[in-house]
Amino acid sequence: MRDGSRRITHVTEVMGMEGDVIVTQDLMVYDVVGEDENGKIIGRHKATGIGRPRMWDRARYYGEDKRLARALDENSQIN
Repeated sequence: MRDGSRRITHVTEVMGMEGDVIVTQDLMVYDVVGEDENGKIIGRHKATGIGRPRMWDRARYYGEDKRLARALDENSQIN
């Protein structure tokens, strides 16, 4: 980031291939909402609204579907 900090800016799922093109979709993005008085970036991770990503069945197989659903909830925030 411009303040020198590092952030995960996108959580992206690989959907597959269309010919030679890799098809992806963003599940979460880092939304910059401002800066504090010291110039430190303030933001949060927000779900993009994909309610059921392609990896859903795999998450359910491993017992992670509830955690995935919570993470993708629109109100999910991680600072």
